[in-house]
Amino acid sequence: MARYNRWQNRSLYGAAEGLSDAARREDRGAFFGSIHGTLSHLLWGDTTWMSRFDGWEKPDVPHTDSPRWIADWADLAARRAEADGRILDWAEGLDAERLAGDLTWYSGISKSEMKRPMALCVVHFFNHQTHHRGQVHAMLTAAGARPDDTDLFIMPDGV
Repeated sequence: MARYNRWQNRSLYGAAEGLSDAARREDRGAFFGSIHGTLSHLLWGDTTWMSRFDGWEKPDVPHTDSPRWIADWADLAARRAEADGRILDWAEGLDAERLAGDLTWYSGISKSEMKRPMALCVVHFFNHQTHHRGQVHAMLTAAGARPDDTDLFIMPDGV
């Protein structure tokens, strides 16, 4: 799923690159508004989860500000590419023992300490990515951009 994440993000960012900044920021009725806002939220979420999984620095804004977390397109794209490489490295190091344990963290959204099976949290992490990438894919398509197909079974080897 980490390889799939990187492959799909490359596709979405490549397609979005062909749009104007105004088109990427246009409110398209998605939960986080725009293509840019949704991609910023998605990186915010990935960074938040990776702070729990692997000690990454947490985002410096709350969930409510996640669509505006990284305002500059080039910065957002660069941070996404860097994060995807780090996520892949982390995922390649996961083992059955780690996945069998629990994860405990403080949730700013629920304002409480949470404890859940690590495997469930990892599945949620990748599911959250897929959910929001689907929104971005739809917005890009509506804007006239053409991201790659999203079927997992056609992911190229070596991505």
